[in-house]
Amino acid sequence: MAFGIVPGMKLWALLVAASVALPVGGQTIPAPPGTPVGFSPAHQVLTREAIGRAARFAADRGHFTRAASLRAMAVLERTFLAFDGHDGGQAVELFGTLPARTVAVVVPGAGTTLDAYGRLRGGAMRLRAALGAGSAVVAWLGYPTPRLVSLGSVTTARAVAAAPRLRAFVIRLAAAFPQARISLLCHSYGAVVCARAAPGLPVKNLVLYGTSSVPALRTPATVWAGRGRRDWIANVPPVFGPDPLSPGFGARRFDAGDAGHGDYLLGDSLKSIAAIVAHA
Repeated sequence: MAFGIVPGMKLWALLVAASVALPVGGQTIPAPPGTPVGFSPAHQVLTREAIGRAARFAADRGHFTRAASLRAMAVLERTFLAFDGHDGGQAVELFGTLPARTVAVVVPGAGTTLDAYGRLRGGAMRLRAALGAGSAVVAWLGYPTPRLVSLGSVTTARAVAAAPRLRAFVIRLAAAFPQARISLLCHSYGAVVCARAAPGLPVKNLVLYGTSSVPALRTPATVWAGRGRRDWIANVPPVFGPDPLSPGFGARRFDAGDAGHGDYLLGDSLKSIAAIVAHA
């Protein structure tokens, strides 16, 4: 998925050059190649219709979990900046409105697919509520995540492929809304993606959580790290680099409370992350 910004635009300046695709096989329903599709009410109607067609396609082929997830995505109240229903699926959803004073981009980890999208969406909604007026949250499922227990989750291949997409999105978001304070929130394998994308990225904060190791960071952003007391990832040997909570890493630690591996946008951990995004 690629993203483009047209200089001079304001509220509707965020553009998407991404195709809207059917979930498994079948014919892709794209925008013309390389053509930026305006983030406008008309575009949202077309996107919802395409997601609805994808839901019917999935249901007709017996993919009922995917169909239910897609039907929930196609409702009027939701705003998608990008969508691709192939394989595990990719989606970039906006909570709140742009421009916003503070923007948090949430990058999920292994095992996050359209079929299991509810946890990512729920966390993004809770974070938006905690941040309040003047904020926006982007749930960036902009890459095919590895399965949670797989060789892919302990290698960097998916992260290396995803990092340029994340970089492009954040750079163009910052160019469209230069007054926004952008924070990048990176969970589990998503922290590996963020570390690969981080050099020179125009973000205020880089928040890593639910990970035991990340590649070396080269970023001017303030780096934060937290790990909940109930997170099993603490028992996973480091495979990507140093532990971001280790004293020599240099990150500022935040209180993640009793968070389990999938619970960081809940409770005390959510309060800590929201405070970083809003004030740090």
